[in-house]
Amino acid sequence: FIRVHSQASASWPQLIAVAMGKERVLLIGGQFSGTFCARDLKKRFNVTIVDAKEYFEYTPGVLRAYVKPCHLDALTFTLQPVLERSMGVKFIWGEVKALNGESKTATVKPIFANTTDEIGFDYCIICAGCNFGPFKPMGESLWFPTVHEEAMKISDWPHIDERFLEGRRRHVLEEYHKLNDLAKRKASMLVVGAGFIGVEWATEIEHFFPDMSLTIIDALPRALGPLPDSAAEYCSEYMSAVGIKEFYDCKYDANSPEFWKRIELPNKADVEYICIGVKASNYFMPQ
Repeated sequence: FIRVHSQASASWPQLIAVAMGKERVLLIGGQFSGTFCARDLKKRFNVTIVDAKEYFEYTPGVLRAYVKPCHLDALTFTLQPVLERSMGVKFIWGEVKALNGESKTATVKPIFANTTDEIGFDYCIICAGCNFGPFKPMGESLWFPTVHEEAMKISDWPHIDERFLEGRRRHVLEEYHKLNDLAKRKASMLVVGAGFIGVEWATEIEHFFPDMSLTIIDALPRALGPLPDSAAEYCSEYMSAVGIKEFYDCKYDANSPEFWKRIELPNKADVEYICIGVKASNYFMPQ
């Protein structure tokens, strides 16, 4: 560990851990599972967390932020002060580019560097989470920040750097203004997927932008597939009451005129939001 990180850059908890002969744990990802692991392991191990962005984000609440941007402040905090000062573990703001299980090293590119560093470990826990865009090469969606360099090259919003909290805030504001403009035009919106994200997104839009015409579809026979029937019925009754059109047993096919006729949008929707599927954020893993 000392070979990779000089004593000058190591925190006091790290130096004490090295002196006591603690083994090294590398946590890739500093969100829910990463911070929980760090908290539980820090007494017995020398813990280092690597995350490609500088902040924690409560992802389940981010849909509210897009319709009420000030809510983002309640969902985020900067990682470095919390992890290093409060928790007493090492934080590296950078992207893991490769992971080598045989040599027990990770190749990390720090945020402000043009070169990579080799980080050694005895144990590695991957807490990198997932992305929610099944039709995008690297899973890009609104619901999780675009933080990997390769994903940024093919991003739908390349002008925004969401590795920075301010970049995430700018993206939220841009999407809010887009929604506001759509509402002024009384635009039609299609939400693809009636799971947790799709239902919440449709109902958030209806509440904050009631002039929008909303339709939600799902390939399953009802909304909220994993939940009990009573929950799905309650949800469906609510959406029906507020004017959200629902279509189930309906596979999404944007290129099919028959699909659009079936959901009563023969001229297509003005905007579509895809709320189905996940992709693991483990692009650094060996092929």
